[in-house]
Amino acid sequence: MSNLNINPNFTSIEKVAGTYLNPAAESRPLGNLNGASFEDIFKQKLQSASELKFSKHAAQRLDDRNIELTEEQSLRLEEGVMKASEKGITDSLVLVDTLAFIVNVPNQTVVTAMDQTESDENIFTNIDGAVIV
Repeated sequence: MSNLNINPNFTSIEKVAGTYLNPAAESRPLGNLNGASFEDIFKQKLQSASELKFSKHAAQRLDDRNIELTEEQSLRLEEGVMKASEKGITDSLVLVDTLAFIVNVPNQTVVTAMDQTESDENIFTNIDGAVIV
């Protein structure tokens, strides 16, 4: 005797297809209280995941060192973090012009920032990769 469980309510493949492939069910938002589509929610999550954050320490370093990023530099920094992520780097040095940023890539967070010209030794520790953009 077989251990195969057959649902007696499904007497034909059409009934199975009609139950599981119901077009009306596909158009309903699933588990969404705001009525936004899955695509909208996915895009929102993707965008928030790609937004680069600055830790309190990094923001203070930028302020102390009078470093102001241009929009173009900010975009290049984000591009560098994206490249580091694609290569599996977790803690990256990202060089943008004369600016150096240490970034925790999985958290999308700049940990510290400095102008390369202010460092005598130009030694960066606790990184597992570097990106020059």
